[in-house]
Amino acid sequence: MAEITYKINDFEGPLDLLLHLIAKHKMQLFDIQIYQLIDQYLSFIGEIGPDQLEPTSEFVEMAARLVYMKSVALLPRSEEKEELERELTGRLIEYSLCKLAAERLRDRSEGINFFVREPMRIKLPKDYNRKHDPAVLLEAFKAIQGRNRPFSDVERFEPLVSSPVVSVESRVIHILGSLRRKNGVYIGDFFKNSASRSETVATFLGILELIRNGRIMVDDDGVVTNKGKEESNDE
Repeated sequence: MAEITYKINDFEGPLDLLLHLIAKHKMQLFDIQIYQLIDQYLSFIGEIGPDQLEPTSEFVEMAARLVYMKSVALLPRSEEKEELERELTGRLIEYSLCKLAAERLRDRSEGINFFVREPMRIKLPKDYNRKHDPAVLLEAFKAIQGRNRPFSDVERFEPLVSSPVVSVESRVIHILGSLRRKNGVYIGDFFKNSASRSETVATFLGILELIRNGRIMVDDDGVVTNKGKEESNDE
C-alpha cells in the first residue's frame, strides 16, 4: 500500500501541521513528546519541493524555532527548555480550541441562507465645523510654508544677506605678503583678525592651496614659512 503524502497547502499553518502530527502519532496534547514531534515536523519540511518554498515561509520559520528548542534541550538544567515547551504546548492548545470553535460555527451555519447587500456610500460633510484661534491658524499656515520664523525682522537677516564674499585669491596674496615681511608666522595669526566666516574659510583654503603648490610649508609647531625664500637662502 502506497504511503499517504500531504502537500503544504493541505494545512492552514505550522500549528495546523503540528496538530496533524500529534493526532497521527496518537500523542496527548497535554503531554507531547517534544523530540518525536520535532523530528516528524522537520522530516515533513525536508520533503517540501523547491516549487513550494515561497508559500511556506511560516512553516520554515517554525522549523527554525523547533531546531532552536532541540538545541536548547541538549543543555544540562536548562530553564529555557521548559519555558519553550510550555509556550509551544500553550499555543497548540489555544489553536486546537479555536479550530474546534470554528468547526462548530461552520456546522451551525450550514443550510442557512446569507443575504448581503452592497455597501452604502458614506456621505461625508463638506463643511468644516471646528473652530480655531486665528493665531493657531497663522502658525499652521507658516509651518506649511516652512516659515516658522518671522521674516519681518530685517536686522537679523541683513548681515547674512549683505555680508561680502572673500575670495581665496585675495587671502593668498595676504598670506604671501605677510611671509615676505616676516618669514615664520604662526598659522593661527592668519585667522585672528578675520572679520567674517567667509574670510576664515578663504584663508584656510588659501593656505591649503599654497601648500599644495609648494609655495609654503607648515612645521609640526604650526609655524608657516615661505618655502621659496628658504630655498633661496640655502643657495
